[in-house]
Formats: sequence, structure tokens, C-alpha cells
Amino acid sequence: MRSEKVVHLSSMASPQVTSMAVCEDHGEYSATVTQVLSHTFRSPCPHCKAARIAKEKTELVERQRHELAWKLGDALVPKRFKEKTFETYQASSPGQAKALARCRLYVEQFQQNLEAGRCVILVGHPGTGKTHLGISMAQAVMALTEYTAAYRTLGGILQAIRATFDGSSSQTEGSILDALVRPTLLVLDEVGASKEAPSDFELSRLFSIINGRYERMLPTIVISNLDVRELPAAMGERSADRLREGGVIVLPFTWESHRGKEIQP
Repeated sequence: MRSEKVVHLSSMASPQVTSMAVCEDHGEYSATVTQVLSHTFRSPCPHCKAARIAKEKTELVERQRHELAWKLGDALVPKRFKEKTFETYQASSPGQAKALARCRLYVEQFQQNLEAGRCVILVGHPGTGKTHLGISMAQAVMALTEYTAAYRTLGGILQAIRATFDGSSSQTEGSILDALVRPTLLVLDEVGASKEAPSDFELSRLFSIINGRYERMLPTIVISNLDVRELPAAMGERSADRLREGGVIVLPFTWESHRGKEIQP
């Protein structure tokens, strides 16, 4: 039986040496030169290499966000809310200033919050800026990190799921729920918006989303006009319990509504 000898290219390479090379864009740099048989390999300009890696990373992040938006069936943040950022939030009271600062801090410490799976609950009176700050956090996470974030209302999610039952939607219930579990950060608005007690259908779908994200240790921001004590009944104790793990942050918005006050007669 004939034996075959495998020769690795590394055994044919001459020892690496260092020499000066010139980049057309960045000038001289120290290059590592390796000779393999009759071929000479020179390490690239470190500045060009770093720029190429950064560009590839940015393109990958954009592809991931476009793919997620396609699966969600819309933009990650609705067009109407694109201008809602930390910079456009008007903090005219101490309570608003405190809420703004706390939401900014959550984004600044997002890596730690992500590792802990730490969720945020924004509760209180309508028109007090909860949605604005929730969306601001989502947009800041996407602007400052490579992570994904999305904003959806619970009513919109349930409507999209119901549309799959009669075949009027190109999506399936599974694909909708899966897309909501995928974003690194999900802002879930209008929880408990109905004055009626939630149905088993609503509670089970909401739990599927919250639990799916809980199992992946992905943080969720829940926004509701209810008092925090009323929230477990509106979303189900099991879902509320999932939010508590990791050291949930609860921000009550107790000041009066400012909606419409920007328009003067």
C-alpha cells in the first residue's frame, strides 16, 4: 500500500521578515513579508485593513437590519416616529429630565444591560412622552451600536397575527412571532390599551413574544398607560414575571400630558 506524504505550504515558506512599505493613501508602514516558493506576500496597510473591516462590518449590520425589517413587514421604526430622538425630547419638568437621563444611561450602558437581559417598563399618564423616549432608546441603540432594535404596538401585532388566520396575509403567525423575538431590543407599546380584560388569545401571544426574548436574554421595553400595579393583570403574570428578571427598570411618568400644547392658538 503506497503512503502519501502531505506537505503543508507553511513548511515551504521562508521566515517572515519586516520591511518598510508604502501605501498610496497612508504613506509608509511596517510590513511583514513572507516568501512562499516563488511568491512574495506582504501584509497590507493597517489603516486600509482597519477601514475595510469597518466597512464590511457596517454593511453586515445594514443587511441584518434590512432583513429584519423585511421579516417584520415594515421599517424597524415607523416613518412617523423617525424624528423622535433624545435630542428632540423636551424635558420641561424635573420628572421629564430624570426620565430622559435614565433612558440615556440605559443606552450608554446597553452592553451591560444586554448581558443581564435587563428590561425597561415605562408607565403612566397618556401624552407624557413614554413613546418618544422608548423610540429614542431604540434609535440610539441602532445609531451607536451594531445591534438591532424595533418598535411595535401590541395592537398592531395582534392585528397582523389575526390576518394570518383567513389567508389574507403573506406571513404566518410563526414568522411574525419569530421576527419579534429576533431584534436585540424590542420596544412594545400600548400594552393594556384596551379597557376590557385581555383575552386568552392576547395573553398567549404576548407571552410567546416576552418568553421568546426572555429565553434569549434579549431586553424588552414595555410601554403602558396603566399604573405599574395594574400591568400584571393586563399582560399576564407570567409575562410580567419574565420582565422582572435581570433587574427591571421601572420609570413612572406621573406629570400631566403635554400632547397638543406645542400648538398655540
